[in-house]
Amino acid sequence: MGKLQDRRRFLGAALTGALVPTLPACGGSDDPAPAPAPAPAPAPVPEAQITQAIAQVDTLAANLMTSSGVPGMAIAVVRGNQTVYARGFGRRLVTDPAPVDADTVFQLASVSKPIGATVVARQVGRGSIQWDTPVIAQLPWFALSDADSTQAVTVGDFYAHRSGLPDHAGDRLEDMGYDRREVLTRLRFLPVHPLRTAYAYTNFGMTAGAEAVATAAGLDWATLSEQAIYQPLGMMRTSSRYADFAARDNRALGHVKVNGAWVQGMGTMPDAQSPAGGVSSSVNDLAKWLVMLLATGEFAGQRTVDAAALAPALAQQMQSGPPANGRPASWYGYGFNVGTTELGLTSYSHSGAFAVGAATSFTVVPALNLAIVTLTNGYPIGIPETLNAQFFDLVQYGAFRRDWGAIFTDALAPLLLPEGRLVGQLPPASPLPARALSTYTGTYRNDYYGPLQVTEQGGALVMTLGARPLTLPLTHWDGDVFTFTLHNENATPGTISQAAFASDRVWLEYYDHEGLGVFLR
Repeated sequence: MGKLQDRRRFLGAALTGALVPTLPACGGSDDPAPAPAPAPAPAPVPEAQITQAIAQVDTLAANLMTSSGVPGMAIAVVRGNQTVYARGFGRRLVTDPAPVDADTVFQLASVSKPIGATVVARQVGRGSIQWDTPVIAQLPWFALSDADSTQAVTVGDFYAHRSGLPDHAGDRLEDMGYDRREVLTRLRFLPVHPLRTAYAYTNFGMTAGAEAVATAAGLDWATLSEQAIYQPLGMMRTSSRYADFAARDNRALGHVKVNGAWVQGMGTMPDAQSPAGGVSSSVNDLAKWLVMLLATGEFAGQRTVDAAALAPALAQQMQSGPPANGRPASWYGYGFNVGTTELGLTSYSHSGAFAVGAATSFTVVPALNLAIVTLTNGYPIGIPETLNAQFFDLVQYGAFRRDWGAIFTDALAPLLLPEGRLVGQLPPASPLPARALSTYTGTYRNDYYGPLQVTEQGGALVMTLGARPLTLPLTHWDGDVFTFTLHNENATPGTISQAAFASDRVWLEYYDHEGLGVFLR
């Protein structure tokens, strides 16, 4: 597995439900792996110890804010049917003194997935659709490259990341400006694993499943989410539309680190993958959602989601990572990481991250009737995961069992590096000359990415591609090889890609993530 694939898988899936920094991995067999044997019943956690842990959240947050410098953070803790802690820290924008509070709205990134799974569960409970409904029953235009998989793949398959699509399928199309329908339509060109044999984390696979659910309801996904979950729970500052986030006065903007200093990031507008990454919310709102989860679908005495429809989402559906270093295998449900704490207690969790400036995470431990959510407006360096892990150490043991900050820092540091084989390489001292630039110009075709135009402008080559479109100047490297740079949600700063020309084609290294990087003239 390459560094890029590891990095993108982490940024989407983040950490497993076992509260350890294991990266979900590829693999699987025709039959689901057996569930682990039940652990011995753990000793009960003293109620006073939980109370003491909650009392230390302020200190946990202050220490992490100081050590990381992350501009803003918000945290909520739910105990039973009550929010027992909700507070903001720091600034919404590093250059503005406006403070973060418990109503500040953050982009949630992949924490959108479990929230969306509860939308689906609500529809399943109402009989509008089932977890095992084939997606083409509602989206007859949708296809995978394997005809049998196209007929059989279900809503649940996409929510468990076992559709056969490759890791992060479609994400680079989104960066090129393609809308949701266009990305989903183009997934048919990707190679696939046999259905249900491999775990591979996808935003747009899950989005396909969600689109089927919304179509069955006769609504768009954002409206369905409002009607199914946000409004019944009173989550008035939560939305699955970017425009609503952008219109909030009290919103936290994303940040990245440049030369050791936090600066505002370029931001991302994730409407195309809204079911997988497009929710924005506050910790006060998310606490209501966590109350509903702990009550298996009830909120304020009302049944919001049918418990039987929700149960499969919170059950092990697909092994997401093998056992390693004495740790058990990691598992994914429908939109949730499903694991156990070190005391052997079942936990549900998910993290979210945008490389351009968001890091979020929550953990629920039903046996303790306890949940925590942490949101930050800095790119993913493990802050929310560290805080949540420290909190549950204090809950279960009254002290830290591991140096979580170091664990998560070490896990993430190499995964945020720029991409490309030429990163850090010096240009050839005596490069072979390029041919006449007109030799390279023209229109190149690629079914998956769409057409590529190569033109000569001011004595240099320029590529234009995508729906937005992207305009990328080319710099000569050696012979028929040129380079271009990118910076977006999938391309971290410093990313360098080769553009290698050969007679009637050009190979673009950055766009070869799924082996489809050749464009034909």
